[in-house]
Amino acid sequence: MFICRGCSSPVISTGRTSVDIGVSANLEVVDKFCYLGGMLSVDGDADAAVEARIRIGWNKFRQLIPLLTNRDISLIRRGRLYSSCVRSSMLHGSGTWLYVRKENEVALQRAEMKMVRWMCNVKVKDRVPSKELRERLGIDDIILILQQKRLRWYGHVL
Repeated sequence: MFICRGCSSPVISTGRTSVDIGVSANLEVVDKFCYLGGMLSVDGDADAAVEARIRIGWNKFRQLIPLLTNRDISLIRRGRLYSSCVRSSMLHGSGTWLYVRKENEVALQRAEMKMVRWMCNVKVKDRVPSKELRERLGIDDIILILQQKRLRWYGHVL
């Protein structure tokens, strides 16, 4: 079984184990695999890719916590840092995601809002609307950015 160093998760095999491609070579048949940092699945959905990208976003966020939660840095600058480093890593390659289900969008939004609340030092029980927190940081909704990236990629393909 192959384990990618980039995504650190094993590829998942189907019932068939390999395909003979001639010249005494076989290829392993898998359900999903990591290619150039993106998770590709046999059915074309974005579940594995979204899960991997959220994990990568959280790793980047944890690396930048000293800056993103520093009260000496303005919220707007923290928002710019978040947008350029964390969000860009979460949405890397998202233009090519074929089937983004509502559950995937909700997972991205949920992860982002946890990070935004952490940066703003606001708890869920404080009941501050998400829109207001994004305005404080000067960032747009992650779903809007996802749609823009997908439309931009779609324009390149046509």
